[in-house]
Amino acid sequence: MAKFLIVEARFYEHLNDLLIEGAVAALEDEGHKYEVVTVPGALEIPGAVALAAESGRYDGFIAIGVVIRGETYHFEVVSNESARGLMALSMDGIPIGNGILTVENEAQALTRAKKDEKDKGGEAAKAAIAMLALREKFSA
Repeated sequence: MAKFLIVEARFYEHLNDLLIEGAVAALEDEGHKYEVVTVPGALEIPGAVALAAESGRYDGFIAIGVVIRGETYHFEVVSNESARGLMALSMDGIPIGNGILTVENEAQALTRAKKDEKDKGGEAAKAAIAMLALREKFSA
C-alpha cells in the first residue's frame, strides 16, 4: 500500500469534485491511501508537488485541475507551464499522474471529468500508480 497526494487547483469546484472522485476511486480500488491539498491555480501544482516530494511523506502524486481556454494568451501559459513543471518533476523520478484538463469549454471538461465517461481523474491516479510501480521495479 502506498500513500498518494492529490494536489488540486480548486478553480472550477464542480469539475474538480468529479476529477477527485475518479482519482480517489482508482486509488481505493488498489488499496492505496491518499490526502488532498489545494493550491490557488494550476501553475502552483508543480511547486506543491516538489515541496511535498521533499518531505518524503508520499509515494506518488496526482495533479488535478481544469484550465478552460479564454480570450487571452493566459490559457497557453498555464497549460504549457503546468505540464512542463510536472514533466520536469517526473523526469527526476517522482511518480506523477497529470489530471489537469486543458479544454476549450466546460462541456469538454465535464465529459473528461465524469467518472462514468472519460474519467481523467481516475486515469491520472492509475498513471501515478503505474509510475510508482515502474520506479520500484528499477530501484530493485
